[in-house]
Amino acid sequence: MTRKNGWIGVLAASMILQAAGWTRAEDWPQWRGPNRDGISAEKGLLKEWPQEGPRLIWRVEHLGSGYGTPSVSGGIIYLMCNQGLQDEFVKALRAKDGAQIWSTRIGKVGNPDQKPNFPAARSTPTVDGKRVYALGSDGDLACLDASTGKVLWQKSLRTDFNGLPPTWAYAESPLVDGDRVLATPGGKEATIVALDKNNGTVLWKSALPEGDMAGYASLVIAGTGSVKQYVAYTAGGLVGVDAGTGKFLWRYDKTKGAMGMSMLTPVSREGFVFSGAGRVGGGLIRLKADPGGFSAEEVYAGPGLPTAIGGAVLVGDYLYGSNQNILCVEFKTGRARWTERSIAPASMCYADGRLYLHGEGGDVALLEATPEGYRERGRFSPPGRPEHGNPMEKSWAYPILAHGKLYIRDLNVLWCYDVMAVQ
Repeated sequence: MTRKNGWIGVLAASMILQAAGWTRAEDWPQWRGPNRDGISAEKGLLKEWPQEGPRLIWRVEHLGSGYGTPSVSGGIIYLMCNQGLQDEFVKALRAKDGAQIWSTRIGKVGNPDQKPNFPAARSTPTVDGKRVYALGSDGDLACLDASTGKVLWQKSLRTDFNGLPPTWAYAESPLVDGDRVLATPGGKEATIVALDKNNGTVLWKSALPEGDMAGYASLVIAGTGSVKQYVAYTAGGLVGVDAGTGKFLWRYDKTKGAMGMSMLTPVSREGFVFSGAGRVGGGLIRLKADPGGFSAEEVYAGPGLPTAIGGAVLVGDYLYGSNQNILCVEFKTGRARWTERSIAPASMCYADGRLYLHGEGGDVALLEATPEGYRERGRFSPPGRPEHGNPMEKSWAYPILAHGKLYIRDLNVLWCYDVMAVQ
């Protein structure tokens, strides 16, 4: 090989590597993405959408009802749905065309007489290697084979742990951390429980002092110093337990949801945790190691902060979320940088400098993630949206990103859009 050809080869290899980095794609294997924070590391995505929105690749109807977000791993979409009130399923679809691979019933719909009445599948399956962990709205926690849907083991948060579900049933998405899978049954016996992910054996039960009823948010990992913690947002407020033992560490109840409606998944970073609920407001705490254990020191609290069901995303030093407006606030101070009515309330995720919003009214929007002001870069309405029979029912499913595809769900319909800029 000549020196010239050698340099050409090196240059070509470099360009290939740069292209690979530029178009890096990743799975969305659980609730709120790879790190449970609503953020994807994907690059090379469209910075602006055409007037009609990004290209629709496929649409699948008649999935069964449900408010839960899909997860995507290894070219397969996993989601939960229900047919009527007696059958709640985990389904696997091919990501390339939405075709069904398998469907497995894990239980019935929980609390069917809830008021206001929105009985349906609610949570997002968690994919961990060759296994899928799913929690049904009636408290049926199942471990399934990811390729076949076969149930490998199953527990009931209601009967095995005397769980205390909230009014609108269980909505949590299981947390897999190392060799354990965690959930929040609620109640005095096992408010939070850690199981061996391989066989469902109980590793520890955390009975919180007040025996909190479960909330609707999902567990997140937090910590300060050398102590790893799990943070739960129960009907009684925000609590932290030791990850190794389940020992209760601290409580913060100022943001506990009215009527037990603690819904927004906590946002955690470097010993700070944000939570918020409608009618109550939001707040940031700092976890402090005290001689007797831990405490939650309030940094700020009040209205005008992210509180909607659609959650919040922390990008750099700024927290993006919604209440009756889309808003951007400084994470460490709570100071508002901007607010805009837009399609609020909305759920959201982030990738490649942009926020992807799914409004409760059904529209989808693309925003520039900047504290300098509200900068919309596209908006569209998915075709063939289902009718909501209950006038109080909204489009609550979160948007997700995986391998350059944007997935939007609304009840029994799932849309897949191409949002890649580099082909």
